[in-house]
Amino acid sequence: MQTRICIPEVGAVAGASAIALDFETASANPGSICAIGLAWIRGQEVTHVAHRLVKPHDMYFNPWNVAIHGLGPRDVEDEPEFPAIWDELLPHLEAVPLLLAHNAPFDIGVLRRALAHYRLPVPSLSFLCTVKIARAAWPDLTDHKLSTVAAHIGIALRHHEADSDAAACAGIAIRATQEAGVLSLADALPRWSIQAGRLERDHYEPCATLSDRAAQRRRQRIPAWLRRI
Repeated sequence: MQTRICIPEVGAVAGASAIALDFETASANPGSICAIGLAWIRGQEVTHVAHRLVKPHDMYFNPWNVAIHGLGPRDVEDEPEFPAIWDELLPHLEAVPLLLAHNAPFDIGVLRRALAHYRLPVPSLSFLCTVKIARAAWPDLTDHKLSTVAAHIGIALRHHEADSDAAACAGIAIRATQEAGVLSLADALPRWSIQAGRLERDHYEPCATLSDRAAQRRRQRIPAWLRRI
């Protein structure tokens, strides 16, 4: 059984430069959060990890999702729904300059859907995708899945346990920064040609490389009717 690791008090993680975040979902509905993993980075190390189980709003668990993470209704029936945990989590996200996720489109998408479902305000967040960081740092890997990158850099991983996934995501960012020969992620981003994504109440911009953004500009120059062909 996956165990709860409480979210620390904000003061206990003061000075953190980033938080890595991982969601596990109960079904194909991106808002069906059943577990949240968090890892705080300060300096060049992971200082704290948290793991919270979450009761999905409809308590529907798709067997395919259960087979991935091993969580089911009995594991979360006595846990709070997302808004209660969001009240604990939000002050932490507001206290750091960066949020990290491995495959950020998924995790940020899950967050956006959960906020929309519960009609919660959207915070202002900057975020990075460690898939893109890993591709820049280790371009010769066969793929850049979390398990592949973690194995490459020697990080122990209990894949699809949210706290372990978040810690691995944080470890990838730390190791990539070290191998880039700089002191912070912010210093490494220009070397990797990566720009942080941005989430705000009325705006969403994905984390992207310069080539991603150039490709997007080229697509935008194609007439809409032609893009649908």
